[in-house]
Amino acid sequence: MKAIKLTPTLYQYCLENSLCEPEVLRQLRLATEKMPEAQMQISPDQGQFMQFLIKVMNAKTVLEIGTYTGYSALSFALALPDDGKVVTCDRNLEWTKVAKNYWKLAGVENKIDLKLGQAIETLAQLKEQGCFFDFIFIDADKRSYNLYYEAALELLNNGGIIALDNVLQEGHVADPNNLDPTVVFIRELNKKIYQDKRVELTLLPISDGLTLVRKISRPL
Repeated sequence: MKAIKLTPTLYQYCLENSLCEPEVLRQLRLATEKMPEAQMQISPDQGQFMQFLIKVMNAKTVLEIGTYTGYSALSFALALPDDGKVVTCDRNLEWTKVAKNYWKLAGVENKIDLKLGQAIETLAQLKEQGCFFDFIFIDADKRSYNLYYEAALELLNNGGIIALDNVLQEGHVADPNNLDPTVVFIRELNKKIYQDKRVELTLLPISDGLTLVRKISRPL
């Protein structure tokens, strides 16, 4: 059976009949939409879906690679219990300044630990510190996704979930004639993850594609 075509009208219907976006998230989303890089923001239904996952998992620790203006980090913090923690990585002071303002407005700044700098270096530091996470969201430089994926596996608790964003590249990954370097890189990574015996996975056509990876066992 083929998936139903998601027209703008049908997508709007889905939002009207499922989206329960807190006002502070809505305000942040609308503020971000005015920025030149607004296409980098996740959709509100994707944020709500990941909140749902975190609650179902009873997750307490979340790692995010790519903060931008903080919509997803705020979504995670709102979904976590009072003793939950989000560690989020970015290197852009302008974007994360916006993020911190809204985290404070939402009253969850104590749950979010922003790590400024090169993400791969931050991940190495977290490994040295013996940190592990229940849920990891990767949404940063696409050509570094393989590095982030491997580092995330080492930081993921057994049974934890990694979510990788933008794995469909606006549908271009399905066109073998599209040789854009980023598209090729993501296409190859999708194939690698599909063949990875360390994990179970599902690729969902949410927004620009979201791959969920469940770790089977922690590598020795």
